[in-house]
Amino acid sequence: MGVGTEPTDRPAGPDAERKREQRGWYFYDFAVSVYSTSVVSVFLGPYLTTVAKAAADAEGFVHPLGIPVRAGSLFAYAVSASVILAVVVMPFVGAFADRTGRKKPLLAVSAYIGAGATAGMFFLEGDRYALGAVLLIVANAALSVSMSLYNAYLPQIAEPHERDRVSSRGWAFGYTSGALVLVLNLVLYTGHDSFGVDEATAVRICLASAGVWWGAFALVPLRRLRDRKVATDGTRLSMGQGWRQLLATLKDMRRHPLTLSFLLAYLIYNDGVQTVISQASVYGSEELKLTQTTLITSIMLVQILAVFGALGMGRLAQTYGAKRTILGSLVAWTATIGVGYFLPAGEPVWFFVLASAIGLVLGGSQALSRSLFSHLVPRGKEAEYFAAYEMSDRGMSWLGPLVFGLAFQLTGSYRDAIVSLVVFFAVGFVLLARVPVRQAVAAAGNPVPERI
Repeated sequence: MGVGTEPTDRPAGPDAERKREQRGWYFYDFAVSVYSTSVVSVFLGPYLTTVAKAAADAEGFVHPLGIPVRAGSLFAYAVSASVILAVVVMPFVGAFADRTGRKKPLLAVSAYIGAGATAGMFFLEGDRYALGAVLLIVANAALSVSMSLYNAYLPQIAEPHERDRVSSRGWAFGYTSGALVLVLNLVLYTGHDSFGVDEATAVRICLASAGVWWGAFALVPLRRLRDRKVATDGTRLSMGQGWRQLLATLKDMRRHPLTLSFLLAYLIYNDGVQTVISQASVYGSEELKLTQTTLITSIMLVQILAVFGALGMGRLAQTYGAKRTILGSLVAWTATIGVGYFLPAGEPVWFFVLASAIGLVLGGSQALSRSLFSHLVPRGKEAEYFAAYEMSDRGMSWLGPLVFGLAFQLTGSYRDAIVSLVVFFAVGFVLLARVPVRQAVAAAGNPVPERI
């Protein structure tokens, strides 16, 4: 779809302009999801682990900054470190965006820092595990910052009754691009000899191409989204003021305890979701002894089914409401991860079954959580509240990878690490079930949809 260059590409009227922005907004999911899929979910975990093992001492440890780290835990720890960096930056970015109304320039900067770091993964080879960890930390943190700004557009470009549909379509666009690029990755990886490159070079090309894709398709939303003017007192915002603004946002959330209750529930269950996404390939390669081709195929299956899952759960939300649909997905997540503990090694068919189950619930649970939260945000505070939301989404999702990494470091078993994630979905279910969402929407000063 073209971004348009002539005035006729800009339809008149608020409804037409809103639809145009929505179509542009979908494309940031389309741009960035390739990073989440090809880099985080498929290639970087196993590849960085291999690079770290090449640099490890006789006992299997590497020593970044003099700290002994088991090579198999490096990827999980780097994900956690990226979250800490994002938490430092996002309060300032969110406060600046709301005070100036200039979300789009900040989205551009964070997007291209992330895309650049991802493209730089082409140089990850030999024993350069530290380079890989640094690039992962920068790219993941930039992703978190950009997604907080991207999500903050949702209340501005979609009416309340549209948000479940618009959010679900965004996720569907993302999973479509993820599946498309994984097909290309699979062709390159499995046929690397015919392309004249070795296996490691093929992986590095797949990693770097995700950064190129991210940067190229980010141009579409940056062309179509527009900033809204806000009243400002003209004072400059420092990093310290950004943190004070975060404290002010959290204090403001105390005036909306039901919004805070939803955010807490989301923090818990989404921590489990993000950990499954980032660690599934490591679990498959290291514990189940599956080939890289099997992992690529399974993640591609997740992407394809997630498109239908996101759209299908969006339709279910129109009938049963977003809250009930999310609760149903958490039951499915709990059962799926429990079954994953018992998967036999060396049998890819069962891993494909597990991937199919994950795909059907993945996109919908994330899309509906985003749209449900958008109803709980007071008007004019979208970027600040979505910065807090992103801390829950990626920013505060450090506990799951940390628990996963510690469980492996202490037990040496990835099965023990994966089963520990069940508690995130179970606790999240209980907390979400206790949130009266209709009352929460009204308390935030927003119109209550017929079904929510």
